[in-house]
Parts: sequence; structure tokens; C-alpha cells
Amino acid sequence: MKHLFQQGADETRPTLLLLHGTGGNEHDLVPIAGMIDKQASVLSVRGNVLENGMPRFFRRHAEGVFDEEDLIFRTKELNEFLDEAAKKYHFDRNNIMAVGYSNGANIAASLLFHYQNALKGAILHHPMVPRRGIELPDLTGVPVFIGAGTNDPICSPLESSLLDELLRGANADVHIHWENRGHQLTVEEVEAAGQWYHTK
Repeated sequence: MKHLFQQGADETRPTLLLLHGTGGNEHDLVPIAGMIDKQASVLSVRGNVLENGMPRFFRRHAEGVFDEEDLIFRTKELNEFLDEAAKKYHFDRNNIMAVGYSNGANIAASLLFHYQNALKGAILHHPMVPRRGIELPDLTGVPVFIGAGTNDPICSPLESSLLDELLRGANADVHIHWENRGHQLTVEEVEAAGQWYHTK
């Protein structure tokens, strides 16, 4: 997978796994990583799927309608890539904090839904529920931040609340942060995520 890696000053901090939104790339969220933890290493990944020339992490049939088969395959692909990257760059595979926006947040949530030890925690900006009707692994103690908009036309408040409920049902430690905004990622939301991160 196309990616960039930046070695952090403090190897005890989580490696921040950056996952962009539709049409983004591995450079988009790097400034956000600096706002969350300047000392942490950064692994920023580009999605392997193209939709009308725009990188994504998995295919979809329509807005909000995921290609579940491809989602499962791409989630496995990303999880295996994390195994390889941890060996290549010598960071702790068990100490990865995902930071995803929109489509990137969805693939991060899918890692949580499918693999018990894929992530130490996650910051999910405007995520949707990746899959319905499946049993989640035990996520006891896994911290998850959900950034949500009360007027988000793509990810409705109901969707955000359902994801919160499902993750809590798997014993994750979830904090949901609401803003009276749409689907955009704001400085205020990133700052709230950073404050939350430093309590974990």
C-alpha cells in the first residue's frame, strides 16, 4: 500500500495510523497528527481503490451503501499491511492509534469490527457503521473517539449514535463529540480529539 512513515521522537507513544477521506491521499492528515501528538510516529496510508480517479479504502455501490465483500477484503489487506509495516519500521504492532476521516474512519471502524487486536484505539472523524448484524470482538478497554456533526448529510446523527452503541456493546471505551456542523472536519473537532487522546 502506498504510504509514508515519519519516525517520532518518543517510541513509547502510539504510532498514529492516518487514513484519509475519499479523494485524499497519504499527505492530507499529517498536519492533524501534529495537532494530536507531536512526539508520535506517523504511518499514513493511501487507499488502494479508485472511484472516478479518487483514492478510497474500499468500494461502494452508492453514497452510504458499502460493497461489503470488498470492505472485508480491504480491511484484511490493511490489517496485514500493518503487520508488515511494524516489522519494516520497527514500531510496536500492539500500539497503533488510528486517526481516520470519513472513508478512512470507516475502514478504521471496520478494523475494530473484524480484528480484536488490530488497533490500540481509534479517533474516528465522521464515521459510519461499517457492517450491521455481525458480532464484534471483545474491545474491552479500547478507547474510541467519534467526531460527529448534528447536521452531517452523509453520516447522520442516528448513524453516529448507532456506531457508539455497537462499540459500547463490545465494551469499547467510547467518547462521542458532537458539533453543530456538517461533514467537514473542523479545527475544533481535531482539538477535542487531541484533548481526549492525552487523557488515554
